[in-house]
Amino acid sequence: MTTITTRTVEYPADGLTMIGHLALPVGDDRRPAVLLGPEGTGLSDVERRRADALAELGYVALAFDLHGGRYLDDPEEMLARCMPMLADPDRMRDIGHAALDVLLTEPRADPDRIAAVGYGTGGAIGLELGRDGVDLRAIATVNGLITGRPGEAARIRCPVWAGVGSEDPIMAPAQRDAFTVEMQAAGVDWRLMVYGGALHAFHHPSVDHTVRPGVGHHPRHAQRAWRDVVALLAECLPVTD
Repeated sequence: MTTITTRTVEYPADGLTMIGHLALPVGDDRRPAVLLGPEGTGLSDVERRRADALAELGYVALAFDLHGGRYLDDPEEMLARCMPMLADPDRMRDIGHAALDVLLTEPRADPDRIAAVGYGTGGAIGLELGRDGVDLRAIATVNGLITGRPGEAARIRCPVWAGVGSEDPIMAPAQRDAFTVEMQAAGVDWRLMVYGGALHAFHHPSVDHTVRPGVGHHPRHAQRAWRDVVALLAECLPVTD
């Protein structure tokens, strides 16, 4: 039985050597491609498995890195690195473009059929690529409903899907409202899915709400959010044999 292939890719970004995970579907033809961004803690096996799952569906997928190969499981260390990043759209764009360049150098990735899917900080980076005018076919962000600089959302040229837990204290109702107002004012084709009872990072099975208040895994909604992301890709970036 022929299976997907994976490999580690190193590339420079944000003054670090990033270590991404590239997953390729069966075959040797060009396929639509997905840039996959991790939560603020950084690239983990969760995102690597999601990239592999996308490759099994026929996509070229690159799960990109945020912290030079490190996973920041100390909340204080993670916040100290991510909060300045999230406050600096140009820095986020640079990190996103560096990963996108890696994806575009893969011969099997169709440069005209690219989507960005991200979680938390990775989702915010995907949105910033859209606000920077990158030609994406779709953007999906879970827990990364970060508003951008005034007027720049008008550069987004693709549908945007956003998912958030109803009990997420980080992506609170005011933050959700600001995001939807921004998208609507910019004329973006947007959707917001609120998953009832879910906390922040509800999609990430390794989180522990006893250690990080407001953070916790919700298995049913994690599966639903993944199905919603796959449905968005099927709509906007279909795989054709």
